[in-house]
Amino acid sequence: MAKRALLGVVAVLIFFSAQLPAQQTGTPSAAGASASVETRLAKLEQQVADARSSADNAWMLTSAALVLMMTGPGLALFYGGLVRKKNVLSTMMQSFAMMAVITLLWGLVSYSLAFGPGTSFVGGFHNLFLRGVGAAPDPDYAGTIPAQTFMVYQLMFAIITPGLIAGAFAERMKFSAMLLFMVLWSFLVYDPMAHMVWGKGGLLNASLGGRFPCLDFAGGTVVHVTSGVSALVCALYLGKRVGYPKEMITPHSVVLSFIGACFLWVGWFGFNAGSALGAGSLATSAFVATHFAAAAAAIGWSAAEWVRNGKPSALGAISGAVAGLVAITPAAGFVGPMSAIVIGFVAGAFCFWMVAKVKARFGYDDSLDAFGVHGAGGTLGALLTGVFAVSGINPIFKDAQGNALASGLFEGNAHQLLNQFVGVVIAWLIAIVGTLVILKIVDVVVGLRVAEDDEIQGLDLSQHGEEGYSWEVTA
Repeated sequence: MAKRALLGVVAVLIFFSAQLPAQQTGTPSAAGASASVETRLAKLEQQVADARSSADNAWMLTSAALVLMMTGPGLALFYGGLVRKKNVLSTMMQSFAMMAVITLLWGLVSYSLAFGPGTSFVGGFHNLFLRGVGAAPDPDYAGTIPAQTFMVYQLMFAIITPGLIAGAFAERMKFSAMLLFMVLWSFLVYDPMAHMVWGKGGLLNASLGGRFPCLDFAGGTVVHVTSGVSALVCALYLGKRVGYPKEMITPHSVVLSFIGACFLWVGWFGFNAGSALGAGSLATSAFVATHFAAAAAAIGWSAAEWVRNGKPSALGAISGAVAGLVAITPAAGFVGPMSAIVIGFVAGAFCFWMVAKVKARFGYDDSLDAFGVHGAGGTLGALLTGVFAVSGINPIFKDAQGNALASGLFEGNAHQLLNQFVGVVIAWLIAIVGTLVILKIVDVVVGLRVAEDDEIQGLDLSQHGEEGYSWEVTA
């Protein structure tokens, strides 16, 4: 028995001694396996990040195309149909010219002035000629898309904004004067305002620590208030069209304007939802808010018109939709669909009142109601953003620990109304002063208004030597 026990002990010792080399050689294998897992996890994380970047980039390039579509064909058709047929091409040409001229200005210097580092009021020359704007993201603006994508997306805003002003001086400004005016206006009004609201270190920038954090998701102050107020200044400075208001001046084709308004509605999804700068839930929220506001505003304008005139018009319905799109622009990324309906409905009725009552009361000739829709609607929307904004949609304000703070009045942040008011006042002031100075310069250099005979003949022939419609009579 003792011998068998001894043999058993020896067998056990031999067994464990045989396992030692295997365990020693297995230690490096475990370490290698662990390293392999970490490598694969890192690779997987990179693939996920690349996939997100690709999705965001695809959405932002699509949004850029949608915003460009708002200018041509959207705005070109909308404005073109509202003028008399002798001015249809000249009016559409104003929109098209912005697509070419502002693009070059943006690449040469304006992007740097709007989004480059600088002062609280305007950027500097760091990104002159698009230096440093390439495939790498700029984390201050959008960390998942190339800086060049962000640049070209913002370019589309810079294109349509001065184009909106043309609605006020339609049918009476020289083409040469329009070009010079738009170039100077982009430099002196749009670029500083864009920097103050959206640029690094901007005075009104809510996400990058501005002194007065103004909530402007997609351009209520930057685009609509500045263009609308500038439009009013232009209308007052140039004076009324020949025959206005004694002669009946009506749109030559509401059909064109109807098609243009539909293009604007669709393109506005790129304008507002694209301002989320990514393909996430915030883009969805802005998309939904935009659509509901436009629908409510079309109903609001039509209802007000129905009560006043006894019938709703197609022109009124499409004008109301545009007014709602304007008003929801600053709020799109901060409010839910029910708030968007309220903003849209109020904007539709309010802008109708501005066009039907206020313009008639003061007698200014805002040809295509650029101020009544964009100036008034943009101002209203910017202020209502401070009322309805909620942190549950977009927690833009946070405390030192990263916890979300209240955004708007109804959520408990009454001070935000003051910030919104400051943003609106600055936009009004820079638009009024800047536009007056520019108009005076242009008037001295090339003259602003066409001769009376040229205006009567129509700007298509007098400015471009062609006609929009050729009516051939055959025997």
